[in-house]
Amino acid sequence: QVQLVESGGGLVQPGGSLTLSCAASGIIFSIDVMGWYRQAPGKGRELVAKITSGGSGNYADSAKDRFTVFRDNAKNAVYLQMNSLKPEDTAVYYCNAESWGRNNYWGQGTQVTVSS
Repeated sequence: QVQLVESGGGLVQPGGSLTLSCAASGIIFSIDVMGWYRQAPGKGRELVAKITSGGSGNYADSAKDRFTVFRDNAKNAVYLQMNSLKPEDTAVYYCNAESWGRNNYWGQGTQVTVSS
């Protein structure tokens, strides 16, 4: 099993920045991909960005040029740097870890609210 704990959410004004952090524990050697998904009210959960153990990133179109996903394998952590935030970025952000065996693990979620 893998446990994921997110932090860093909060309220930010449009155009502002926020960095989310996610720390993994448990059977961490089994993790291949780590990333971030989000779910806005009334909508389904969608991919924001993910990164492989080798450092290859993949972004949703809405996140390209504004968000950066990076990981620290020594700390078993993944981060999401979010710049130029928009009200439509408001959502609960979930950390995800995918094992080499393609099992998925989720954090509890952290709220990000972009509002003036």
